[in-house]
Amino acid sequence: MAKGILNLRFKYLKENRQKALVTYFMAGFPTYEKSKEIFLKLAEGGSDIIEVGMPFSDPVADGSIIQMAHEIAIRNGTRFKDVLNITEYIKSNYPNIPLLIMTYYNPILRIGVDRFCKLSKDQGVDGFIVPDLPPEEASDLKGYTTKYGLSLVMLASPTSTRERLEKICGVTDDIVYLVSVTGTTGAREILPMENIKSKVREFREICSKPVVVGFGVSSKYHVKSICEFADGVVVGSLLIKKVKEGKDVIETVRELKSGTFI
Repeated sequence: MAKGILNLRFKYLKENRQKALVTYFMAGFPTYEKSKEIFLKLAEGGSDIIEVGMPFSDPVADGSIIQMAHEIAIRNGTRFKDVLNITEYIKSNYPNIPLLIMTYYNPILRIGVDRFCKLSKDQGVDGFIVPDLPPEEASDLKGYTTKYGLSLVMLASPTSTRERLEKICGVTDDIVYLVSVTGTTGAREILPMENIKSKVREFREICSKPVVVGFGVSSKYHVKSICEFADGVVVGSLLIKKVKEGKDVIETVRELKSGTFI
């Protein structure tokens, strides 16, 4: 099953005394061709798992930087088939890096859940992150991800109760994405490390699946601090911002990855 690739990645990282660097970038930003180049740079720089953002008109979980990337990618005419062309391109160059499409549930419903999962599987995708899909409403998608051997990654928030964390653990397949702060995505200078650590500790009492922390991670210091108690970090807005500023992301990724060694 394709979802085994995530387990293999975390096994490899543990054996090599590393935590996971999960990087996010938007398909079709700043252009379709440029985004293809950037995804390969994320891999070359040391990303352990790559999230491929799928443009959507109402990205409620995203802050201004990623919203801007959604808007530009949509303006560029980026469609689901383009996202899949990109995932196939990444996978053909880096077959051992797990690829997760990050999207909202409305586009999945519009395309058709079965079709969305099958086409994704055929083009090298290993799973999905759907930030607006609560565990109570995930059974339909979960049925098809299981059918096609894809991994469904659920999100937990800083305010998730113990009961809800148990529910999230039961629905998620291989990893849980813990949101570091309430609100939307976006690079932050300061993160509430003790609060995040406490939530990770609480989650570990309930669930044995790896937990990665995202939203706001913007420096090697953040990465290093979080990797002391979590299984990995997710970085997205920082990379979008670097590209918007005309900077090369590969050195940024290398620096962030250097913070994952333990």
